Amino acid sequence: MVGMKPLDFERRSEEEMRERSESFLTLMKRRRSVRLFSDDPIPLDVVEACIETAAQAPSGAHKQPWTFVLVTDPATKAKIRAAAEEEERAFYGGRASDQWLKDLEAFETGPEKPFLEIAPALIVVFAQRHGESKSDRHYYVSESVGIASGMLLAALHQAGLATLTHTPSPMGFLAEVLERPAHERPFLLIPVGYPAEGCQVPDLERKSRDEILVRR
Repeated sequence: MVGMKPLDFERRSEEEMRERSESFLTLMKRRRSVRLFSDDPIPLDVVEACIETAAQAPSGAHKQPWTFVLVTDPATKAKIRAAAEEEERAFYGGRASDQWLKDLEAFETGPEKPFLEIAPALIVVFAQRHGESKSDRHYYVSESVGIASGMLLAALHQAGLATLTHTPSPMGFLAEVLERPAHERPFLLIPVGYPAEGCQVPDLERKSRDEILVRR
């Protein structure tokens, strides 16, 4: 039985709420996916704090069905790159539909993924299908891990680090390389670091508020 305690909540004035929400919106509008990383070292304690922030996410029945593997070992990163590029060559070589490849043309992506070795850190997010025992059921796993991953990306950006959400498909090789147990499945691979000097990103426009918000 879970005990109860008073909620730690600070009610703010409307003026402060508006200032905080607009400030955070301005910050997050600068967040972009980065594929050109510097190999400059980053403070790993900052990354670990961001991972702990992600773990504050809500989860189905409070099962917290996630594992975050922080990879900095060069040999391990090289193994991940080799395995990821093997899957990516299959993807670009016939696994992906023509429409999918056409939609990717603007981003100039391909099977080569040097950022997996250049970025000083990789975070591999794993989703736990169940606990260590199959009798320990987990609920809303994808939703819970998705929310935690979003919080992780926001925390890393707020801290001053660049990221990429990389999803080579299939991603089973990550469980093998990182020696994860059978009840965990790879969910997301996130390179983390500083952008390379002169890094450029696609000139994209986000959908406007009126395009994404429906009022009833």
